[in-house]
Amino acid sequence: MKSSNSRPCRVGTNPFVHDLKFTVTEKIKIGLMSVTVFPVRLLLVSFFMLLGWPFAFAASLRRSDFVIEQPSLWMSFIDLSLRVIMRALWFCGGFHWIKVKGERVAPSEAPILTVAPHSSYFDAIPVTMTMCSIVTKLESRSIPVWGTLISYIRPVYVFRSDQDSRRKTVEEIKRRAQSGGEWPQIMIFPEGTCTNRSGLILYKAGAFIPGLPVQPVVLRYPNKLDTISWTWRGPGAFKILWLTLCQPHNPLEIEYLPIYTPSNEEKENPALFANNVRKLMAKALDVPLTDLSFDDREISLSRGPLRIHDYSSLLEFHQLVCRLGLRAGRTDEGLEEQARRARKLQGDRLSLEDFAQFLNLPVTDTLTQVHSLFDQHEDGQIDVRQYVVALSTVYQPLKSMETLKLAFKMYENEENGYVIKEDLAAIFEIMLGVKKVELSGLFSSLDGPHAAKITYDELHHFIEQHPLFVQDNLDFENHPRNSCISKPKSCNGHSKDD
Repeated sequence: MKSSNSRPCRVGTNPFVHDLKFTVTEKIKIGLMSVTVFPVRLLLVSFFMLLGWPFAFAASLRRSDFVIEQPSLWMSFIDLSLRVIMRALWFCGGFHWIKVKGERVAPSEAPILTVAPHSSYFDAIPVTMTMCSIVTKLESRSIPVWGTLISYIRPVYVFRSDQDSRRKTVEEIKRRAQSGGEWPQIMIFPEGTCTNRSGLILYKAGAFIPGLPVQPVVLRYPNKLDTISWTWRGPGAFKILWLTLCQPHNPLEIEYLPIYTPSNEEKENPALFANNVRKLMAKALDVPLTDLSFDDREISLSRGPLRIHDYSSLLEFHQLVCRLGLRAGRTDEGLEEQARRARKLQGDRLSLEDFAQFLNLPVTDTLTQVHSLFDQHEDGQIDVRQYVVALSTVYQPLKSMETLKLAFKMYENEENGYVIKEDLAAIFEIMLGVKKVELSGLFSSLDGPHAAKITYDELHHFIEQHPLFVQDNLDFENHPRNSCISKPKSCNGHSKDD
């Protein structure tokens, strides 16, 4: 699969991976803190969390989620008490001094605060300092103690079981944002997930759909040892808590940037609005932009003997597929059905119009871009089996052997189940995201009597016996063994060994 070169590849260090490495001195320090300071801090943090619960519970009684009540001395007292209790909680957790730069504007001026980078549950600190509303999943309301504290700040709940959840969430954000400051400000983390702060990933558009001014807020944790980041691959939630409470001090800096007022063009195009705010915040943070999104995380985290080595073209394909609406609601049965239909074509090449008919979609610019990714000979014809392999790869990137099995169903000979060498090379090129796969090393290692062809069972058994299958038995452009470094060179710079 080729790249359309429609946009530059700007994926640096994998933002969803966090590796912690300790020096001997740091290990000794953590060991001493674990038996002295950590138990005391954990006890105090738990105490203050429990202390805040009755205040939040009392304030939440008989309160509507859709109507804001008039200010009262009682509510002002509860609000002040909770702010003091939460600040004491964070102080006991080692966040002794929190530096605040800039000034938060009134809700009437900017009803939405966009906060980035989002890297940890410790990002709740600015929420408890401001008591702004947040967007959170409905299940968080049932978390013991903490769920009541969350309910107090009147969050916008996301009903994930509701298929219409995204639209309803956006409508509620819009309703509150357009209240003229009647509702509290909404603090939104537009990245939609936690990263390691190495760059800003693509923003979700929800905060920008209302087309109203927003105030960007950037967070910095300038600690030497990053025990804060809680990502998709790295230390778990309790380990992060333990290591952070074992640090003598955990610095945090919150900076409120000037209000960003969207242009007429940005009001009509929330994606443009979001990206321009992202650029502004990346400049303030002095970090690069990363063309990955929350939906791309599994692609970047693929692992196993057939993990993706260069996911630049697959990321581009995935974004186009999402734009066509082909990723949402995708099921294993749907993939199997497309594979059966592709097999019936027996390698017949499809024009753009035939491809549109195969997918039951109209011909659009986006579909044209998808078609061009598989137009290897630049003759306007594609092998739709390659499209199905790519779709399976981005749909289930953590199940590469399932994709390989699906590919064999499309390519194998009906009589004996063999796939020839050339077809297998094409399959690997798409699954690994590489070019010019050479299989001479693989077939020379096989003991079977059949030259240049193989069944799925034979290949599966061989891969199980060779954990470093790709490194030892395949060859392709920019292969790790041909580089001076031990990791595959790709535009994403992913150097974490999965």
